[in-house]
Amino acid sequence: MHTYQHEVKYYECDRMGITHHSNYVRFMEEARVDLLDHLGYGFDRVEAEGVVSPVISIQCNYKHPTTFKDVIDIDVWISKLSDLKFDFSYEMRVGGKIVCTATSTHCFTENNRPVVIAKRLPKLYQAISQE
Repeated sequence: MHTYQHEVKYYECDRMGITHHSNYVRFMEEARVDLLDHLGYGFDRVEAEGVVSPVISIQCNYKHPTTFKDVIDIDVWISKLSDLKFDFSYEMRVGGKIVCTATSTHCFTENNRPVVIAKRLPKLYQAISQE
């Protein structure tokens, strides 16, 4: 598990002063990019090797609202791993209170064709399978 922090910006809030729901997807991306960087195999390295990682699905469960200047602690981890895809899970908290739980599913492709992670990116596969 890896923890990433995001402070809610003013522009991320709606007219009611609540963080707009669409921003949580961005926070998830920030957290997973930070996790992969922490593992030493960031998206910049993956893409330099000619591979991209599209999002296949996202599920968010909003529990409590957040507002401007709230610091969201985002725990992110690999919750499921197969040859062709893997899931990140997220638990977002403010002051220990869960504000959102989520999951995103990803695959890897090269030239718009799926690749087997363990064969095409063995070091990344090893890093995420140990996470």
